Amino acid sequence: MKQNELIVYMITHFTDIINGLKDFDRKFTNGELVSKILRSLSEYWNSLRMLIENTKDVNTYPLEELYRTLMAYELNNTEIKEKTRKIKEEMKEPPKRQIALKSTNGVDSSNMNMSDKELMI
Repeated sequence: MKQNELIVYMITHFTDIINGLKDFDRKFTNGELVSKILRSLSEYWNSLRMLIENTKDVNTYPLEELYRTLMAYELNNTEIKEKTRKIKEEMKEPPKRQIALKSTNGVDSSNMNMSDKELMI
């Protein structure tokens, strides 16, 4: 499986390969197919792969159920990633413009003579 490939495309590609091998009289058990799919998943899927391998009997786990599980996992993680991306973008927004006023230090310089103004600098 390619790193950013959608699971639907991987499943389609896998099915095409298996159907092609069936034309050469190569038969696979359900357990072999499930194992091959789990092995072909990228690192993104490690947590789900480990969960399935540790909680399900790979030899009896239906291939269709594996497909549904993989698609649901991808859909849920895509939604989570999208929400996280939006939150990060909102945090990166520049702050709203604020008005800065010039400070006069409480002294009105219009009533001062030149020497007083020079002392202030």
